[in-house]
Amino acid sequence: MSAHSHKEIDFQIMWNRLIAVVGEQAQVLIRTAFSPIVRECEDISAGIFDLKGRMIAQAVTGTPGHVNSMAESVGHFLRHFPVSTMKEGDAYITNDPWMGTGHLNDFVITTPAFHKGRLVGLFSCTSHLMDIGGLGNGPEATDVFMEGLSIPMLKLIDQGKVNETLMAMIRANTRLPVDTEGDTYSLTACNDVGVRALCDMMDEFHLDSLEPLADFIIERSRQAVLDKIAALPQGTWSYEMTIDGYNAPLTLKAKLTVGESRVSVSYDGSPPAVGRGINVPMAYTRAYTVFGLACAISPDVPNNAGSLAPYHVEAPEGSVLNAQRPAPVSSRHVIGQMLPDMVFGCLRTPLPERVPAEGTSCLWNIAVRGQWFPKGATTPQTYALAITTNGGTGARPGLNGLSATAFPSGVHGTPIEIAEIQCPLIFWEKELRENSGGLGQTKGGDGQIMKIGTTQKQPFELLAAFDRVDHPARGALGGQDGAAGRVETASGRKLAGKGLQVLEADDVLVLMTPGGGGLGAP
Repeated sequence: MSAHSHKEIDFQIMWNRLIAVVGEQAQVLIRTAFSPIVRECEDISAGIFDLKGRMIAQAVTGTPGHVNSMAESVGHFLRHFPVSTMKEGDAYITNDPWMGTGHLNDFVITTPAFHKGRLVGLFSCTSHLMDIGGLGNGPEATDVFMEGLSIPMLKLIDQGKVNETLMAMIRANTRLPVDTEGDTYSLTACNDVGVRALCDMMDEFHLDSLEPLADFIIERSRQAVLDKIAALPQGTWSYEMTIDGYNAPLTLKAKLTVGESRVSVSYDGSPPAVGRGINVPMAYTRAYTVFGLACAISPDVPNNAGSLAPYHVEAPEGSVLNAQRPAPVSSRHVIGQMLPDMVFGCLRTPLPERVPAEGTSCLWNIAVRGQWFPKGATTPQTYALAITTNGGTGARPGLNGLSATAFPSGVHGTPIEIAEIQCPLIFWEKELRENSGGLGQTKGGDGQIMKIGTTQKQPFELLAAFDRVDHPARGALGGQDGAAGRVETASGRKLAGKGLQVLEADDVLVLMTPGGGGLGAP
């Protein structure tokens, strides 16, 4: 065997080890987090980057919106904190929607990794925090300033010393100071564990730099995607999809072009940004678009800077898919998570055997807030919770859609038992919504029915951010549409799909999540 082949095998072993390192990083974040959306639902990302800010490897758990926007975020950290200024024991933080993951509820923390006194790489991670002040995690705000505490690019830890001023600011701007502080420290802890695991790996393989390994991983991944693209038919295809919007429907437009060595998606013609918080910063638009492309074109290629490079995404500045500061963006997932469906719609003509029909797509997060008396408490306490749930996915070629499954976000549903411990809500019913998936040669996945009340004698607030209520998931190639979502009370009062609404103590909230579209004539 040649020395070259030996080296390739060594690199392959190190690559797998690196994925294990970031897997350990992610598990520490999940197991030490305070927020149920992290602990139970894994609404996170974790990854390792080289000193140029290129993502080398990511943990297999995590959402595309977090992972693929974190991939860009590290470049912003390096602009603000050049490599030459980094010291061992430093950690940096932001929740800037345009340099992070698209809204203020996600903290991104980046930590330099030193090995034997030498800077060798960067660990970065993201998680969703339940409350960072403002109007709360819903689409009500009319600008980003109303949406909560904004943390610019700041140093959170300076050579091991925590920035207590910044932590005091964070605690003072949330309804859940203990959870928010705890989640911030869980993010720093997971990066620290990543650094330690990386040092062990570098000792084991006698490495003093990650650059040769990074170059190998990134170039090998890029080439693998280029080979996949070269096998595709070349051309340009378009797709349109109308969704509910805030108070008026929005029609998204995409044009996808397969060239010799790249695939580009343009959202030219999509509507301008709207006055409420469903707008999408470009980083999040790019994150979910490239995820859709990877699912259809290169699903077996690991996700890193190399595999992402051949995919190009653009949207008009100031549009709902490239919102500019200070647009409100808190519920950017409502539109952003529809973008894989847009990609699949474009690819249905050249690659009908690879793409599903439209699904529920955007999460049906049940964001609730109010006051309660937990067991033993003598004074009321504030609760704020986002209970993750979803409807059905679109039918797949040769396979039915998945029922009550969060695609494309990939987060787990919040267990009822956890939700009922964290707040005074009680789930009277939670079951599949039978026959809500569209019929077809393969059937769309079913949604679910939930009936939710409160154990307290006071009202609670619903910060609704639901879609597919007026415009259900469409079937494809002769398949039928999925059932539309419904939001109402048990007494029959219809609730809006978006916006803050108050439910009285004796109200029961009834949610029927949408079904996925069918594929092929039934």
